[in-house]
Amino acid sequence: MKHNEMSVIEHITELRKRLIIVVVFFFIAVIAGFLLSRPIIVYLQQTDQARNLTLNSFNLTDPLMVYMQFAFIIAFIITSPVILYQLWAFVSPGLYEKERRVTLSYIPLSLLLFLAGISFSYFILFPFVVDFMEKISNDLEVNQVIGIHEYFTFLLQLTIPFGLLFQLPVVIMFLTRLGIVTPMFLSKVRKYAYFVLLVIAALITPPELTSHLMVSIPLFILYEISIWVSRITYRRAQKLRFEEENTKNETG
Repeated sequence: MKHNEMSVIEHITELRKRLIIVVVFFFIAVIAGFLLSRPIIVYLQQTDQARNLTLNSFNLTDPLMVYMQFAFIIAFIITSPVILYQLWAFVSPGLYEKERRVTLSYIPLSLLLFLAGISFSYFILFPFVVDFMEKISNDLEVNQVIGIHEYFTFLLQLTIPFGLLFQLPVVIMFLTRLGIVTPMFLSKVRKYAYFVLLVIAALITPPELTSHLMVSIPLFILYEISIWVSRITYRRAQKLRFEEENTKNETG
């Protein structure tokens, strides 16, 4: 059964507590991020994509900026399960018991999808984009002088969005469980969703057809998977609510 309804003041107090927990944990994770940044940066500098490049520092603060970028990204990844758990804990009083157990299982799945999105972008898309850019420079006989800050900023801008985009199935599952979206709605707005995904793909990738398709097609597949997941979640949620209501009526 659902928990007792909370007043507005209690909701605000609960939300404030959840936010404080997230902020405190994030600051602790930032410290860990600074400790982990150096070995990760050194490793990325030794990969095939970076090894052929001479990375330069154009400002005294560039190395520090790279450290800070990675520290905050690492801190965000470490904190993400805490953020998701606090979000779940905030909305769970409005869910049935079985719904709370099911939605809690979304947290590890969300983290796995985030890492899968980053891996797809880094190991498949990023080498293709770097090779494409190098070919253009060679065709134009341009001698590339690449800043370390610019290189890692480009790397993060290409990989992190994919980690977030790969969250789509989990987000759809969660919203379907809450009754905010339905599989019928997702099917109805499919063509508009495809257009938005095409625009996102165009913003992420260089102006070249192959790389654009390499991004667009996985995003389309993710959306179709999200519709399929939403259908399953919707049916289970309807069945669960029906069973809970029957149980409530019988005990009442």
